[in-house]
Amino acid sequence: MKQGILYGVGIGPGDPELLTLKAVRVLQECPVIACPQTEGEKNLALDIVKSAVPIEGKRILYLPFSMRGNREAREKAHRETAGLILSELRAGRDVAMITLGDVTLYSTYGHLEPFVRESGCETRMIPGVPSFCAVAARLGRSLTEGCQQLHVLPVGHAGWEDGLSQPGAKVLMKAGKDLQGLAEILRERGLLEQAALIQNCGLSDEVICRDLTGELPKTGYFTTVVIPEEKGNKR
Repeated sequence: MKQGILYGVGIGPGDPELLTLKAVRVLQECPVIACPQTEGEKNLALDIVKSAVPIEGKRILYLPFSMRGNREAREKAHRETAGLILSELRAGRDVAMITLGDVTLYSTYGHLEPFVRESGCETRMIPGVPSFCAVAARLGRSLTEGCQQLHVLPVGHAGWEDGLSQPGAKVLMKAGKDLQGLAEILRERGLLEQAALIQNCGLSDEVICRDLTGELPKTGYFTTVVIPEEKGNKR
């Protein structure tokens, strides 16, 4: 029996209209949609897909996903989750695994795809609109000009603050856990005045803050801060 293909499908940050035509086609054609499900998290990615693509009659494969434990424990859990996908592929069914933003950026797909590929099944990536590109566009700000650099920094992970010293624009991902503390760090680095953020970009509960020097909004996990480099500033 011919094995199915695993598609990693980036669906953008929230607005269903930001799904690419290719993403929509793949989602329409695949009989199985795989949806990562972390502890306590709503199925936001699936809700976005439902707003753009009819999914009646498709099998929804919920994938338990956790980043807890040591590296060995996480790898074991990811391998077991990949096994759920492999069961579908070996039955000849194509699977579209959906992920917010772009499939190549901090994506759950990247943790599972190697196990599927090493088992001999074909995998393909369908790129999506990265959240920080959507945030910059929503704010009406260009991130880079000419030969300026761009640094994407996952806030809270070891060494992320080192990137603030680099020249060019900065994007701070997953920045809402301690916004007050983050603002203080940016103030110390002289970056606060040009920083802006959006939480839940493109969703009904979207929060926009163009000025972080005053009262700060309450923010959550899907908060992205963009800091374009000031013209003439070679920090």
